[in-house]
Formats: sequence, C-alpha cells, structure tokens
Amino acid sequence: MQTLLLAAIFVAVTGLVFGVGLWLTRDEVLGRRLDRLSNHGDEPDKPSAAGEEWKVKVAKMAEPIAWLSTPKEGWESSNFRIRFMRAGLRGPGWPVIFFGAKTLLTLALPGLFLLYRGVAQVSAAATTTALLLVPVAALGYYLPNVVLAVRTRSRQRELEEALPDAVDLMRVCVEAGLGLDAAMNRAGEEMDLRSQALADELNLVTLDLRVGSTRERALQNFALRTGVDEVATFVTILLQSEHFGTNVAESLRILSDTMRERRKVRAEERAAKIPLKLLFPLIFLIFPSLFVVLMGPAVISIYRVLLPTMTGNG
Repeated sequence: MQTLLLAAIFVAVTGLVFGVGLWLTRDEVLGRRLDRLSNHGDEPDKPSAAGEEWKVKVAKMAEPIAWLSTPKEGWESSNFRIRFMRAGLRGPGWPVIFFGAKTLLTLALPGLFLLYRGVAQVSAAATTTALLLVPVAALGYYLPNVVLAVRTRSRQRELEEALPDAVDLMRVCVEAGLGLDAAMNRAGEEMDLRSQALADELNLVTLDLRVGSTRERALQNFALRTGVDEVATFVTILLQSEHFGTNVAESLRILSDTMRERRKVRAEERAAKIPLKLLFPLIFLIFPSLFVVLMGPAVISIYRVLLPTMTGNG
C-alpha cells in the first residue's frame, strides 16, 4: 500500500507540473505571431534549435540499429512514406527514429520481461517462457505503428476542425479581390493561431505553386499529404470551379457552410457518446468508492454492535 501511495503521489505531482507547464506556455504561438508582425515579416519563423538538435542526436543514436527494421529499397515511394507525411513527420531523421524504436522495443521488452521473471524468481518451463516472449516482442515491434496511427488520426482531426475557418478566410479574401493563390497564402498566415498543422499545409501549397507546379498538382498533393476527406472535397470543388468557370467565392461559401454543419454533427455525435464512455468508470471506479464511504460506517457498526448481540456475546 505504501508503494502504491508513493506511485500515486508521483503521478499526481508529475501531472500537476506538466499541466502548469502547458498553462505557462499557452501563449507561445501568439508570441511568435506578434514577433513576426512587429518585425514586419522580415524574419520568418524559425524552428526551435533545441528541438531540431535533439532530433538529430536521437537519429544518430538510432541509426546503427534502425537498419534491422527498415524495409528494403523502395519504401520511400510506398504508402509507408505517405503515413509519415500525414502524421506531420517530414524531417529526414524521423524514419530513422521510427525504425530504431521498433528494433529497440522488439529487443528491449523481451529482455525486461526475462529480467522481471529472474528478479521475481518466477519458475516456469522454457516452452512457456518462449511462448510468452513472442507476444511481448510483437508488442514492441508494433507499438511504434500504433503511436504513428494515433498521431496521424489526431492531426487529421485537427485539420477537419480547422478547415471550415480557413475556407471562410479564403472566401473573404476572394470577395475582397485577391486571387485564389494569394487567398490561400493569406489564410495560411492567419491560421497559424488556430491550427499549426493546417497553416503548414497551406504554406506548402503556396511553396509548391512558387516552384512552378500547376494549381491542380499542388492541390492534389495537398489532399494526398493530409488524407482527409474534407480536404479532398475542398480540392475537388476548387478544381471544378476553375475548369467550369463558376464563382469561386460562392463555391467556398457553400463549402464552408457544409463543413461547419458536419463539424457540428461530429460534435453532437461525440457528446452523445459521453454517457456510454462514462458508464464503465462509474461502475468500476466511482460507485465502489461511494459504497465504501456511505455503507462503510454502517457495516462497521453492525459488525461491532449488532452481530455480538445476535450471537449472545454482547
């Protein structure tokens, strides 16, 4: 009990420190935006040197073991590379870190399992131990895939939530007289405060246009990088408006209204799932605590007073 109490205190203190840190750094994005505006755009935002430095160091440390899990040549042009792009991991060191983590976890988790059995002095047959090592190694091998999938889904959800606001900004810019390319560039600059992921994607579209790609190719790359259905719809509507000569501003207005309605439906759906998600914590965590608090004194009184009286020992 003492060990569990100390572990609970450690987790509580760690969560408190982490929460305070997030609260203190909540205005970091706003500060970067204000600094850029105060410099009149002369100095673009630069990535954190400390963040880039640790990624380079980790990639160098993981490189000797990453080749054990890295697929054969040609994986850069496969769907696996697209998964990295959709997760927002575009640096050259991320594949090395990913495959290095797969190799390290595949070897480390079985080793820790054997160490635990040795320290705990758990006696088991060699066949049983070997059978248990297989799922432990499989867990270590596929755990980075799960983390990558979770990160990808989180980023796609962020893009889905922020895209209607970006479409509204582009519509306002187009109605004010800007071209579609300039409107996307302006929306990418303004969306930095709302969604960093969407701002990066719109900036990549602008850069793709500047290097000479056609608008159709740049928008198709945008849809491929994100893997979001609403982004694909947005790209399709823009291309159709360009091909058929329809009013782009009106198309963007209809699209933003439709996306906002979908966002509202998704929010209502998540709200409807809350009671079901709370059911199991209520049954297994909250109700037992309430029963102990409410019924505990009565049970103790019955045990001390009523039972001796009924048995004639009082």
